[in-house]
Amino acid sequence: MSSLIRWEPFHEIEEVTDRLGRVLDRTLRRAFGRESLIPADWAPAVDISETDKEYVIKAELPEVAKDDVRVAIQDDMLVIRGERRAEKEEKGRRYHRIERSYGTFARSFGIPEDADPAKITAEFRDGILDVHLPKTTEVKKRTIEVKVS
Repeated sequence: MSSLIRWEPFHEIEEVTDRLGRVLDRTLRRAFGRESLIPADWAPAVDISETDKEYVIKAELPEVAKDDVRVAIQDDMLVIRGERRAEKEEKGRRYHRIERSYGTFARSFGIPEDADPAKITAEFRDGILDVHLPKTTEVKKRTIEVKVS
């Protein structure tokens, strides 16, 4: 006897909409130089907060090993990269649904003018990455002189 599987059309529409949103988001960010050119399989959720002394980026990275996370400054951007590895298939185990995303990820954020990227620190604990970007008292003003002909 076979079992019946309930079809939920709205769930499938929601999945397609989410995937399309992620693709468009990545495409638009790349077009405006806000994202790494390396395509990502998923993007972790982040919170960005600010105090008088620093900016804090908190990223959710469940089941990501500390050694699989990289934080770097590239072209005035803070870049967080990594990978969440899929579980190995076990004999005798059948999956009925897989909703979690696996693979590489990359998130990029512009560095505010009043931040000091030379003093950035990061800590990884319990699947949460905290990146601390201290503020500086010296705001770097960027002035470019253009000759008019």
